[in-house]
Amino acid sequence: MEQLLDRAGTRLTTVHRMPVASAENVLEQPSVRRVASALASFGVHTQITVLEGAARTARQAADALGIDIAQIANSLVFRAHRDDGRIRPLLVLTSGAHRVDTIKVADLLQLGAISRADPEFVREHTGFAIGGVAPIALRHPIETVVDVSLSRYDHVWAAAGHPHTVFPTSYDELLRLTGGQAAEVA
Repeated sequence: MEQLLDRAGTRLTTVHRMPVASAENVLEQPSVRRVASALASFGVHTQITVLEGAARTARQAADALGIDIAQIANSLVFRAHRDDGRIRPLLVLTSGAHRVDTIKVADLLQLGAISRADPEFVREHTGFAIGGVAPIALRHPIETVVDVSLSRYDHVWAAAGHPHTVFPTSYDELLRLTGGQAAEVA
Protein backbone atom coordinates (compact mmCIF):
# COMPACT_ATOMS: atom_id res chain seq x y z
CA MET A 1 0.00 0.00 0.00
CA GLU A 2 1.05 3.57 -0.59
CA GLN A 3 -0.32 7.02 0.00
CA LEU A 4 -1.52 9.01 -3.00
CA LEU A 5 -0.67 12.67 -2.44
CA ASP A 6 -1.64 15.86 -4.19
CA ARG A 7 0.99 18.29 -5.44
CA ALA A 8 1.17 19.99 -2.02
CA GLY A 9 1.86 16.64 -0.34
CA THR A 10 -1.58 16.30 1.25
CA ARG A 11 -2.79 12.70 1.53
CA LEU A 12 -5.64 12.05 -0.90
CA THR A 13 -6.19 8.35 -0.29
CA THR A 14 -4.46 5.05 0.33
CA VAL A 15 -3.77 2.93 -2.71
CA HIS A 16 -3.55 -0.84 -2.85
CA ARG A 17 -1.69 -2.07 -5.90
CA MET A 18 -2.27 -5.32 -7.67
CA PRO A 19 0.24 -6.27 -10.39
CA VAL A 20 -0.37 -4.41 -13.64
CA ALA A 21 0.81 -5.91 -16.92
CA SER A 22 1.37 -2.49 -18.47
CA ALA A 23 4.34 -0.28 -17.57
CA GLU A 24 1.89 2.63 -17.43
CA ASN A 25 1.44 3.93 -13.93
CA VAL A 26 -2.32 4.28 -13.88
CA LEU A 27 -2.36 5.93 -10.48
CA GLU A 28 -0.66 8.97 -11.97
CA GLN A 29 -3.30 9.31 -14.68
CA PRO A 30 -5.11 12.65 -14.29
CA SER A 31 -8.50 10.92 -14.26
CA VAL A 32 -7.50 8.63 -11.36
CA ARG A 33 -5.97 11.52 -9.42
CA ARG A 34 -9.21 13.47 -9.98
CA VAL A 35 -11.21 10.61 -8.42
CA ALA A 36 -8.78 10.32 -5.49
CA SER A 37 -9.02 14.06 -4.89
CA ALA A 38 -12.84 13.97 -5.05
CA LEU A 39 -12.96 11.09 -2.56
CA ALA A 40 -10.71 13.03 -0.19
CA SER A 41 -12.82 16.19 -0.57
CA PHE A 42 -15.86 14.18 0.59
CA GLY A 43 -13.88 12.86 3.57
CA VAL A 44 -13.85 9.33 2.17
CA HIS A 45 -10.79 7.36 3.24
CA THR A 46 -10.73 4.35 0.98
CA GLN A 47 -8.34 2.45 -1.23
CA ILE A 48 -8.18 2.75 -4.98
CA THR A 49 -7.36 -0.71 -6.25
CA VAL A 50 -5.35 -1.17 -9.43
CA LEU A 51 -6.44 -4.31 -11.26
CA GLU A 52 -4.04 -6.48 -13.19
CA GLY A 53 -6.15 -6.37 -16.32
CA ALA A 54 -8.55 -3.83 -17.68
CA ALA A 55 -12.09 -4.17 -16.37
CA ARG A 56 -14.22 -2.56 -19.05
CA THR A 57 -17.24 -4.65 -18.07
CA ALA A 58 -18.90 -5.52 -14.76
CA ARG A 59 -18.04 -9.19 -15.33
CA GLN A 60 -14.33 -8.42 -15.80
CA ALA A 61 -14.27 -6.25 -12.67
CA ALA A 62 -16.11 -8.84 -10.56
CA ASP A 63 -13.82 -11.63 -11.75
CA ALA A 64 -10.71 -9.57 -11.01
CA LEU A 65 -11.96 -8.76 -7.51
CA GLY A 66 -13.37 -12.22 -6.78
CA ILE A 67 -16.84 -10.86 -5.96
CA ASP A 68 -20.40 -11.28 -7.15
CA ILE A 69 -21.15 -9.29 -10.32
CA ALA A 70 -24.10 -7.69 -8.50
CA GLN A 71 -21.59 -5.87 -6.24
CA ILE A 72 -20.25 -3.85 -9.17
CA ALA A 73 -21.73 -0.36 -9.41
CA ASN A 74 -21.74 0.06 -13.18
CA SER A 75 -21.57 3.69 -14.33
CA LEU A 76 -23.69 3.88 -17.46
CA VAL A 77 -24.13 7.15 -19.31
CA PHE A 78 -27.26 7.74 -21.36
CA ARG A 79 -28.65 10.51 -23.50
CA ALA A 80 -31.73 11.86 -21.73
CA HIS A 81 -34.19 13.13 -24.34
CA ARG A 82 -36.31 15.90 -22.84
CA ASP A 83 -39.78 16.65 -24.12
CA ASP A 84 -38.57 20.09 -25.27
CA GLY A 85 -36.05 18.42 -27.62
CA ARG A 86 -32.97 19.02 -25.47
CA ILE A 87 -30.59 16.15 -24.82
CA ARG A 88 -28.73 15.98 -21.51
CA PRO A 89 -26.45 13.32 -20.03
CA LEU A 90 -27.87 10.92 -17.46
CA LEU A 91 -25.71 8.69 -15.24
CA VAL A 92 -27.27 5.45 -14.04
CA LEU A 93 -25.33 3.55 -11.37
CA THR A 94 -26.66 0.05 -11.67
CA SER A 95 -25.78 -3.34 -10.28
CA GLY A 96 -23.53 -5.24 -12.66
CA ALA A 97 -26.15 -7.99 -12.62
CA HIS A 98 -28.80 -5.73 -14.16
CA ARG A 99 -29.66 -4.29 -17.53
CA VAL A 100 -31.19 -0.85 -17.28
CA ASP A 101 -34.84 -0.74 -18.32
CA THR A 102 -34.66 2.47 -20.34
CA ILE A 103 -38.44 2.84 -20.57
CA LYS A 104 -38.83 2.49 -16.79
CA VAL A 105 -36.08 5.04 -16.10
CA ALA A 106 -37.41 7.48 -18.72
CA ASP A 107 -40.89 7.25 -17.16
CA LEU A 108 -39.47 7.70 -13.65
CA LEU A 109 -37.64 10.87 -14.68
CA GLN A 110 -40.46 12.10 -16.96
CA LEU A 111 -38.26 12.01 -20.06
CA GLY A 112 -39.31 11.46 -23.64
CA ALA A 113 -36.74 8.65 -23.85
CA ILE A 114 -33.22 7.67 -22.90
CA SER A 115 -30.69 6.12 -25.24
CA ARG A 116 -27.17 4.79 -24.90
CA ALA A 117 -24.44 7.42 -25.25
CA ASP A 118 -21.51 7.02 -27.64
CA PRO A 119 -17.89 7.22 -26.39
CA GLU A 120 -17.48 10.86 -27.43
CA PHE A 121 -20.62 11.95 -25.56
CA VAL A 122 -19.47 10.02 -22.47
CA ARG A 123 -15.99 11.61 -22.47
CA GLU A 124 -17.36 15.09 -23.21
CA HIS A 125 -19.73 15.06 -20.25
CA THR A 126 -17.86 12.93 -17.71
CA GLY A 127 -14.20 13.44 -18.57
CA PHE A 128 -13.75 9.66 -18.50
CA ALA A 129 -13.43 6.98 -21.15
CA ILE A 130 -15.97 4.17 -21.24
CA GLY A 131 -14.72 1.40 -18.96
CA GLY A 132 -13.37 3.86 -16.41
CA VAL A 133 -16.34 6.17 -15.77
CA ALA A 134 -16.31 6.97 -12.07
CA PRO A 135 -19.53 8.00 -10.32
CA ILE A 136 -17.74 11.11 -8.97
CA ALA A 137 -15.31 13.74 -10.24
CA LEU A 138 -17.35 14.20 -13.39
CA ARG A 139 -16.41 17.01 -15.76
CA HIS A 140 -19.91 18.51 -15.42
CA PRO A 141 -22.70 17.84 -12.89
CA ILE A 142 -24.91 15.08 -14.27
CA GLU A 143 -28.31 13.91 -13.11
CA THR A 144 -27.71 10.54 -11.46
CA VAL A 145 -29.90 7.57 -10.59
CA VAL A 146 -28.62 4.87 -8.21
CA ASP A 147 -29.97 1.30 -8.45
CA VAL A 148 -31.62 0.35 -5.14
CA SER A 149 -30.48 -3.26 -5.56
CA LEU A 150 -26.95 -2.11 -4.64
CA SER A 151 -28.29 -1.57 -1.10
CA ARG A 152 -28.27 -5.35 -0.54
CA TYR A 153 -24.49 -5.27 -0.12
CA ASP A 154 -22.31 -3.75 2.58
CA HIS A 155 -19.67 -2.99 -0.05
CA VAL A 156 -19.93 -2.33 -3.75
CA TRP A 157 -17.15 -1.40 -6.17
CA ALA A 158 -17.10 1.49 -8.62
CA ALA A 159 -14.72 2.56 -11.37
CA ALA A 160 -12.03 5.01 -10.29
CA GLY A 161 -11.34 6.88 -13.52
CA HIS A 162 -9.44 4.25 -15.51
CA PRO A 163 -10.27 0.72 -16.77
CA HIS A 164 -7.64 -0.67 -14.36
CA THR A 165 -8.90 1.11 -11.22
CA VAL A 166 -11.82 0.64 -8.84
CA PHE A 167 -12.71 1.69 -5.31
CA PRO A 168 -14.92 0.15 -2.63
CA THR A 169 -17.90 2.12 -1.39
CA SER A 170 -21.44 1.52 -0.18
CA TYR A 171 -24.89 2.22 -1.53
CA ASP A 172 -25.49 4.98 1.02
CA GLU A 173 -22.13 6.52 0.25
CA LEU A 174 -22.86 6.47 -3.50
CA LEU A 175 -26.08 8.37 -2.85
CA ARG A 176 -24.18 10.92 -0.74
CA LEU A 177 -21.25 11.31 -3.13
CA THR A 178 -23.37 11.65 -6.27
CA GLY A 179 -26.49 13.35 -4.95
CA GLY A 180 -28.23 10.64 -6.93
CA GLN A 181 -31.84 9.55 -6.80
CA ALA A 182 -32.51 6.03 -5.51
CA ALA A 183 -34.60 3.98 -7.95
CA GLU A 184 -35.36 0.57 -9.34
CA VAL A 185 -33.73 0.64 -12.75
CA ALA A 186 -34.11 -2.94 -14.01
